[in-house]
Amino acid sequence: MPAFYRATVAEFLRADPAAILGELNLQSRNAVSSLRLATVVSWERTIAVLRSGLAEVAARIPAAGDWGLLLEYEVPRRDCRIDCVLLAGGMIILLEFKTGEAESPAAAKRQAEHYAIELRDFHRESQSRCIAPVAVLAEGDAFDPPSAGAAGDQVLPVLTANGATLSTALLHLTQMCLAELAAPQIDLAAWDGSAYAPIPSIVEAAQMLFAHQSVREISHAHAEAYNLTRTADVLVSAVQRAQRDSRKLVCFVTGVPGAGKTLAGLNAVHSPDLIRNGRPAGAFLSGNGPLVKVVTEALAADHHRRTGQSLDEARRRVRTFIQGVHSFLKTYRTADRLPPEHVVVFDEAQRAWNAEKVRKELLRRATSEERGLLDSANSEPALMLSIMDRWPDWAVIVALVGGGQEIHDGEAGLAEWGRAVREQFPHWEVVASPEALTGGASVAGSRLFSEGVADSIIVQQEPHLHLPVSVRSFRAQSVAEWVNHVVSGNPDHASRVAAQAAGFPIKLTRSLDEARRWLQNQTRGFRRCGLLASSGALRLRAHGIEVSSGFRSGFPFEEWFLAAPEDVRSSNRLEVALTEFECQGLELDWVAVCWGGDFTWGGEGWQFRQFKGTAWQLVQKAVTREFIRNKYRVLLTRAREGIVIWVPDGSVADETRPPDWFNSTAAFLSSCGAVTL
Repeated sequence: MPAFYRATVAEFLRADPAAILGELNLQSRNAVSSLRLATVVSWERTIAVLRSGLAEVAARIPAAGDWGLLLEYEVPRRDCRIDCVLLAGGMIILLEFKTGEAESPAAAKRQAEHYAIELRDFHRESQSRCIAPVAVLAEGDAFDPPSAGAAGDQVLPVLTANGATLSTALLHLTQMCLAELAAPQIDLAAWDGSAYAPIPSIVEAAQMLFAHQSVREISHAHAEAYNLTRTADVLVSAVQRAQRDSRKLVCFVTGVPGAGKTLAGLNAVHSPDLIRNGRPAGAFLSGNGPLVKVVTEALAADHHRRTGQSLDEARRRVRTFIQGVHSFLKTYRTADRLPPEHVVVFDEAQRAWNAEKVRKELLRRATSEERGLLDSANSEPALMLSIMDRWPDWAVIVALVGGGQEIHDGEAGLAEWGRAVREQFPHWEVVASPEALTGGASVAGSRLFSEGVADSIIVQQEPHLHLPVSVRSFRAQSVAEWVNHVVSGNPDHASRVAAQAAGFPIKLTRSLDEARRWLQNQTRGFRRCGLLASSGALRLRAHGIEVSSGFRSGFPFEEWFLAAPEDVRSSNRLEVALTEFECQGLELDWVAVCWGGDFTWGGEGWQFRQFKGTAWQLVQKAVTREFIRNKYRVLLTRAREGIVIWVPDGSVADETRPPDWFNSTAAFLSSCGAVTL
């Protein structure tokens, strides 16, 4: 059972406190490698406070003796435990105890609320139940009744109490929730053994993998047939076949935005089936610098917390977990160097540089020797194939491919991989999803072999290498489809899809202050919210939103994603907006997209602009238009739980912010199904 101890309240009150403490100690030794004295002292205090508070409640409400009680309920695959859960009739009460005087009341309340939201979203036996989080503080107010919560929200506002007033808090809940308490008693054993299917963020998943925890069970409450592990199993099987038969394989994984391509790649590289001598078989490479930096810092902080190692030592240990692809290619570009890995995963492979971009970067950063090789520079797909082809026996490249995510000049696209295989490496076998071969929606119509497949190339089509379901937006599976219709200018289709996304709020406002208030009200527990804006929306400066490259280059965006809510650098402060370059591949729970003048609705279609000097210029070049469209596709698909779009009013006194541009854009988004706040 996940909980270290479970009983009815009556059994708990009859039990010897020493026996309860002994059971906690026994279960703890089975679950963790060491038990600190501070933990035992905390348990002693918790048991004493619970016995006192529950005895008073049971004396007033005899039915409370039948309530279920669980201590140290271990949240599966989340590396955390809830101090106490009370199953009161049809209601769930979470108690988070802070027995130290230095504990922050705000942090305790966030933690209790976070656990409640996790159960609401991912714990099967808690679905549709009323959940009441309570923070029990060593030094707290006598009793702090909650403010009114959102109507219909099954997670109540957090109560706070101290050891002496716990019974007051619990009796208050019994008066608030009479109907829930009168409902049939939740089965204690069934709740304790309930299925729990969290959808971790990419940062959380990376932490789990680095700590050698399994993420194979990740599923989806709204799509039972969806199983991310099938993709990882196909990749692991391909690696094993390549090794067994001395083959060179390149695998192409596709999926809708947020489907878990990055997670599938990480999962495959760190599969127990491929671990040898404690080391993964391959390297995970990403050209997304912000993602590498954010994940590295998150892993280092988590490793520091779990092991006590210094942050510098933790950073050194995690640098091999996820690496920058451009640094990898530069390191092994010369023909006499062989990487230590037989397997590499190339994240966002469609964004690999073309030959011209490689030449420009060499010219900008290369040594004099490398400058002499400019004429022979290959695209990054060809360069990656040439590096891994140096292995005399076997090698595997896993290319994770998205569609409509190209946002910068020089990104080669999926077809460049096919061209490199066909023209330079036809002896490599191809294992690809149907979408990569036929040009499906997830790759925005791109095809691996746009000029046909040579007869000499072995191509295997593998359906499980396509991920059709978004796990980022676990509340609604149609968000990516809605965004595609919006940026393609199809309001009728978009509105129909929006109607199916009832669990994922899509809001619209003309007030930035209103957008901020909405985000603050939605963001509970440890959830994160933030402002996003296009890097081309330079006139948002008039509203205090700065997106210039000079400002962004000096801002610690890793802290924006990771810092605690009270930190002024945190995304939750809603002061700084990140752009598509910093947020691509990452995610937040709640997002406000700040709409700019670079992409506005003109009645007949989207208008594309770039700000030059002091004025906007219309964009005529087709490829640049697609980059702008893709910027908004990226921004609109970063949220896990809900989104608000802020469209400014514009100003008649400022010719760079004509109200007509924004009025027509707001009207278009409304016709697409966005609901005005």
